[in-house]
Amino acid sequence: MIVAFSISPSGVGASVSEPVAEAVKVVRASGLPNHTDAMFTTVEGEWDEVMDVIHRAVDAVAAHAPRVGLVLKADMRTDRQDTAAAKVARLEQHIADR
Repeated sequence: MIVAFSISPSGVGASVSEPVAEAVKVVRASGLPNHTDAMFTTVEGEWDEVMDVIHRAVDAVAAHAPRVGLVLKADMRTDRQDTAAAKVARLEQHIADR
């Protein structure tokens, strides 16, 4: 399972980077494959372990904010094991073929 998620703290002022950094620390400490960009963090693993990491990341942000928004997008496949890196590599190959 690959999940892209975004945690948005509210009520902490104009900058949310500090509470979001706490969430990213949780994800990185999990040991699961992950990637963070300006909009989302992507994490890979089994359902229970990914959801546990996301839950703990939300809790880390909630420790700094009175309100937290969460957006999730999940790719769940049962027909094969696929990684985010493999998906991007196939995309890049298609781009290079043109």
